Amino acid sequence: MDRSAWMGKDRLEMERISIIVPCYNEQDSLPIFYKEIKKVLKKLTYDHEILFVDDGSKDKTLDIVKGFSVLDPHVVYISLSRNFGKEAAMYAGFCNVRGDYVAIMDADMQDPPILLPQMIEILESGEYDSVATRRIDRKGEPPIRSFFAKRFYRIINQISDADIVDGARDFRLMKKEMVDAVVSMSEYNRFSKGIFGWIGFRTYWVPFENIERVAGETKWNFGKLFKYAVDGIINFSQVPLSIASWFGIMMTFFSFAAMLFVIIRRLVFGDPVAGWASTICIVIFIGGIQLLSLGIMGQYIAKIYMESKHRPHYIVSETNKKYVKKMK
Repeated sequence: MDRSAWMGKDRLEMERISIIVPCYNEQDSLPIFYKEIKKVLKKLTYDHEILFVDDGSKDKTLDIVKGFSVLDPHVVYISLSRNFGKEAAMYAGFCNVRGDYVAIMDADMQDPPILLPQMIEILESGEYDSVATRRIDRKGEPPIRSFFAKRFYRIINQISDADIVDGARDFRLMKKEMVDAVVSMSEYNRFSKGIFGWIGFRTYWVPFENIERVAGETKWNFGKLFKYAVDGIINFSQVPLSIASWFGIMMTFFSFAAMLFVIIRRLVFGDPVAGWASTICIVIFIGGIQLLSLGIMGQYIAKIYMESKHRPHYIVSETNKKYVKKMK
C-alpha cells in the first residue's frame, strides 16, 4: 500500500467528532440547540455522535433527548440517577465518548455551534491539541457578577499553577489524548477550568462576543458561582493555608508587642492598665482571625474527607448505549 493510500485510510478511521452536552432542566433550549448543531455537523466531513448527559433534570429534558435518539442514531444519552452537578456531568461525558475529537458545549446556545468548523480547522492543522473559547465581553450579566468574575480570574492565576484565561468558557474542542489526560485526573472535587490549564497541551483561544441564553433560566446564581470560585482556589492553590499561617505569625508578634507596651507603661509611668472596651475589641479581633484560619483549614480538610470516601463521580440510571460506563 502506498503512502497516500495509507494516509487516506488513516484519515477515514479518525473521522469522528463527539459533542458532549451536559443538561439540567433545559427542555426549552434543547430543540433549538439540536437543530443548530445538526445544521453545522451535516456540513462537516466527520462522522459524529452527540452525547447528552441529563444531570437529574426535573423537567422534560430526558424525554426530549430520548426523542432525539429515536430519530437520530448519532444521539447518545446518559441519564444520571440524581443531580450530581455540571462537573460530574462533564466527567461522565469525557469517560464515555469515542470520538477522536471531543467538544464540550452547553445546551443554552451561549456556546455558538457556528464556531465549531473554525475550531476543527485549527485543530486539523496539527499545531494545537485544543481549541478553547473565551468571551471578550460580559454583556447581559449583572455588573457585580462581572466585577467578581474578573477579580476571581486575576486572583487564581496569581496564586495557583493553573493557567485560566479571563472569560474562558467550558466550550472547547480537544484531541482524544487531551481528553484521556482529563479523565486520568480523577479527583472527586473537580474544577475543569483549572484541570484544562494544569494538564497543559497546546491551546488556541477563539474570542467571541457574549451571547445570552435562548430560553430558560441560568442555573448559576451568585451564591453558586461564589462557591464554585472558592472550590477552584482550594483545589489548585495552597496559598489560603499560607495566609492562615501568616495571620498566626502576625497576631503573635502583635500580641507580644502589646504586652511589652503594657509592661513598660506600668513600670515607667505607673499607669494602671485601663480600658476594658479596647481589650474586648482586641480579643474579638484575634478570635475572628483564629476562626477565619480554622475555617480555611476546615475547607481543605473537608476536601480531603470527600476524596478519602472514594465515592463515584456519577451514577447512570438510564442510557441507550451498552458501552456506557454506569458508574465512575
